[in-house]
Amino acid sequence: MKFVDEKQVGKAVDSLLTWVKSQNGRDKARLLEDDQLLYVVVTLDKVPDQANITRHRIPLPHSLHPLDGAQEICLFVKDGRLGGLSKKEVKAKLLAEGLSNVTKVIDAEKLSKNYNTHEGRRKLCGSYDLFLCDDRIFAKMPKYLGKIFWKKKKWPLSVKLTRKEWKGQITAACNSSEFELGRGSCSVVKAARVSQSKDEIMSNLKAIIEGVAAHTPRKWGGIQALYLKSVDSVALPIYQAIPEQPLKLDGF
Repeated sequence: MKFVDEKQVGKAVDSLLTWVKSQNGRDKARLLEDDQLLYVVVTLDKVPDQANITRHRIPLPHSLHPLDGAQEICLFVKDGRLGGLSKKEVKAKLLAEGLSNVTKVIDAEKLSKNYNTHEGRRKLCGSYDLFLCDDRIFAKMPKYLGKIFWKKKKWPLSVKLTRKEWKGQITAACNSSEFELGRGSCSVVKAARVSQSKDEIMSNLKAIIEGVAAHTPRKWGGIQALYLKSVDSVALPIYQAIPEQPLKLDGF
């Protein structure tokens, strides 16, 4: 982390973990909720070209969605009648490749017809830990999913199901986070889980920070600030660019 003070990041992690623990102690209902995520909030110095939205996948050393059976994944696929595999064929291929975490397969037709209300989309969003999408129908997701998936930070990750082997695609998606540019000067990137060890969280944060800098226009020159937060906490600063000061000449 070239321009980021690792000690400052460590203090922010400690503060957030302490805060989350205190909130769980006060609210017993929280203990029943899914493992909370920690996020890196990226503030850019300029608004990117909104006509060119880009998504950059950043590999993580410690997965947010390990394929160990503990989490459930929903996969959106192209309709079988429009050139995709049938749902039965998709499920058979997933099982054959050992992808038992993908517990739900929904084709585009069913997604558009059965989940076309806010309540239906809200329930769907809350039913799975991660959503994946056949890249051939990814452009249709804003129409099918609405705003609730954006709000809950569960927008699906695209995978190429036209390839012969799926496990590598899906594993790579589960073991990465996504940094999006083009929707404004602020972007939120999933970084870690509160259940992970501090060393694991720090390793993931290093990968996220370096990945964000690599994909940002003008690299570090385009980043105004970085913050760390949980879903309900305040955002703690971990990096702020030094503002350029005008040259002051004596006598002026």
